[in-house]
Amino acid sequence: MSWRGSTTVSDRIFACLPYLLPLIDGLDFGRFLFDQFPALQLVFMPLLPLIQIYSGIPFAGFIIFLALYLGVVRNEKISHFIRFNTMQAILLDIILMLCGLVVPILASGLPVRFVLETLYNMIFLGILAAFIYSVAQSLMGRYAEIPTLSDAVHMQVRP
Repeated sequence: MSWRGSTTVSDRIFACLPYLLPLIDGLDFGRFLFDQFPALQLVFMPLLPLIQIYSGIPFAGFIIFLALYLGVVRNEKISHFIRFNTMQAILLDIILMLCGLVVPILASGLPVRFVLETLYNMIFLGILAAFIYSVAQSLMGRYAEIPTLSDAVHMQVRP
């Protein structure tokens, strides 16, 4: 749905970039899948330089969050399409942070490791699906509408 105006090729590319943030943060949840299927790691090898930079800088996630929120989402000179996708990527990352806090607490009371692995796999596959869907929609010039999450984004990003 690109009812807010046409999108240029550069807008489409810049709208995809913020989704790397939740993808990189979500890779931690894929550790059990990567152990079971080592070939799956090859898919994410091109991200290795970004991951090393991201993990090498203290508070990189917080710095990137502030830069994206203050520099992109709140900047009305940037197209609504890019601001919408940036805010949605930020909210996906916030959901991942909350999962990172809640899942270990829930899992500590569970005697079965299988449940923890299942939760981690579900979170990883969910964020991977959201990443693929959002990037594909952005490349096509459409708004990536993720139920409930996009409603929150529409409330935050002014047209």
